[in-house]
Amino acid sequence: MTKMKIFVYNYREFDEAEYFQKFAEEYGVELGICTDAPTLENAHLAEGYKYVSIITSKIDAELMERFHELGVKMISTRTIGYDHVDLAAAEKFGISVSNVSYSPECVADYTVMLILMSIRKMKRIMQRAEVNDFSLPGIQGRELPNFTVGVLGTGRIGRAVIRDLSGFGCRIYAYDKYENESVKEHAQYADLDTIFRECDLITLHMPLEEENFHLIDRKALEKMKDGVVIVNTARGGLIDTKALIEGIESGKVGAAGLDVIEDEFGLYYYDLKSDILSKRDLYILRGFPNVVVTPHMAFYTDQAVSDMVKHSIESCLLREAGEEDPWKVL
Repeated sequence: MTKMKIFVYNYREFDEAEYFQKFAEEYGVELGICTDAPTLENAHLAEGYKYVSIITSKIDAELMERFHELGVKMISTRTIGYDHVDLAAAEKFGISVSNVSYSPECVADYTVMLILMSIRKMKRIMQRAEVNDFSLPGIQGRELPNFTVGVLGTGRIGRAVIRDLSGFGCRIYAYDKYENESVKEHAQYADLDTIFRECDLITLHMPLEEENFHLIDRKALEKMKDGVVIVNTARGGLIDTKALIEGIESGKVGAAGLDVIEDEFGLYYYDLKSDILSKRDLYILRGFPNVVVTPHMAFYTDQAVSDMVKHSIESCLLREAGEEDPWKVL
């Protein structure tokens, strides 16, 4: 029996390899491997493979057409978000697209960490401690039970965040196009204007779509409380970065915890310490004492990496078998 073949781009030896080997053997799959992101220059490596697995690499119309010419029938992204894949081009060239799911706890845990770091001014505390400045002025924090928190997006991750935050005793509002009954045990659904007006802290857990691009913009910030705290572990494009910077500079935004930023393609996950980066907004954000910026790491746990690899392979197998694929995007 011929093994099903999957070509894997962005293959990481240091963390994914053991899981790819484990699940390829378990499912009887043959893997082609490239450690680089897919490009027009290396797309030919996928010739002879119907299925391609990627990470957060931009697949534009030109690259999609090239994969089509090579006989690729499906692209599986080993991520929850899929805004890096040109879906219109995929549909045009008849290429299916899928994503993956992984334990929501990894991002939920990280979100709570960023919330606590933001309201307890942890960046300032750590910076001062590094130079033996143990003074108190300017680092007084706030307590989470005194906060009204708005959670935008109540999918698996948003629900896990709400569950975790409920243990701190804060009041929680939630927003989603599709309400979930289990959320109502700990939170009250409200419209965006109510959340912007009433909440001391807003945390984002939505996929990036055309309709919510720059959901947090100048107009939204104007509706928020002075000193609002904003946390984003979802997608950078949900926030208008320039508007956020203006809000921080004016004091409208009291603190921010950002695991994602706009236009991060080609930035994460590479060693660029010796490079000059044309990411001016990133430098500005990192320079603020009340802003914590991390390099899209909320997902990064052993369980999540295992899930991402396993579900990418399973998605391809289900499509090959003509069975229902729970990770189907297109």
